[in-house]
Amino acid sequence: MIEPEEPYFDLISHMIDYENQHPDRIQHFLKVYEFARFIATGDELSPEMMQIICVAAITHDIGIKPSMEKYGDCTGEHQEQEGPAAARAFLTPLGYPDKLIDRVCYLIGHHHTYHDIDGWDYQILLEADFLVNMSENHMDAETCRSVYERIFRTKTGKRLCRRMYPIRN
Repeated sequence: MIEPEEPYFDLISHMIDYENQHPDRIQHFLKVYEFARFIATGDELSPEMMQIICVAAITHDIGIKPSMEKYGDCTGEHQEQEGPAAARAFLTPLGYPDKLIDRVCYLIGHHHTYHDIDGWDYQILLEADFLVNMSENHMDAETCRSVYERIFRTKTGKRLCRRMYPIRN
């Protein structure tokens, strides 16, 4: 058997199983993951930070399923409430270290909070999620520009956003 080159193949496979029969959510996390990895690579983050960013991007919306079961909706607030416990239960059996899981759970518990951003991993997760949401939610030019000005801080994320959306800058 040929080993896959994708370093997060197993995690992605488990997340696809978790999101079984929800193609929009599977496609969403895959796009967020690719954008997050691209931004982190472009901004030359450390391998340790890259791992946190990639694991967080793949699992960032893990709170949707328990939110839907518990509240009947998946608002950002409910995702932030339910996501960390779901992520911990999901990641621990996969053998990820506690320190990484703690940070990923923090990021999942804050990925709809756009202030007090306390690290490049947090910043990149927000930027990657917005790059995808701007398209999936069909945001107009003014909204895209506002998001760009309020959220984007990395050099690679800003460049990517300007190339993808009608940002005058």
